[in-house]
Amino acid sequence: MTPSRPSRTTPALRLARITPDNFDAAIGLKVRGDQEHLVAPVVKSLAEAYVHPDTSWPRLLLDGGRAVGFLMAFFDIDFGGGPAGGGTAPDLRSGLWRLNIAAGEQGRGYGRFAVASVADEIRRRGGTRLTTTWHPGEDGPEGFYLGLGFRPTGETSGQQRVGELALS
Repeated sequence: MTPSRPSRTTPALRLARITPDNFDAAIGLKVRGDQEHLVAPVVKSLAEAYVHPDTSWPRLLLDGGRAVGFLMAFFDIDFGGGPAGGGTAPDLRSGLWRLNIAAGEQGRGYGRFAVASVADEIRRRGGTRLTTTWHPGEDGPEGFYLGLGFRPTGETSGQQRVGELALS
């Protein structure tokens, strides 16, 4: 099952590159206080995007001109199968690295739109699967990702569960 955009989408719902004009809006996005331990703040994501410019894809999620979320995707990272990881065959993956939906904006379909947008970009680049990670547990986003069709791979990345969504 591939996530679809929210039924109430309008041309006003879109992703935007991070620019000097929207930088403050991006770093000002905050998840709910009880979620802060689950996802890094946007400013850390932007710092990581700066040091990984060839693989990261940070985007601001806008509804009209209003910033409602942030995502960062990654493309073609070898997850340990290739020579750099000690294996023989590359295991190139693309997926969702970070997803921050502002505290007052959750539950409105923005997360679903963000995941669908990343899926669209991966398909555009020739990919067939979307990988992400999440913190397991009742307070984590596992239900959200499983509801979109992600399936755990059995792998972990740090303290996070790895999940994959087949793209058709």
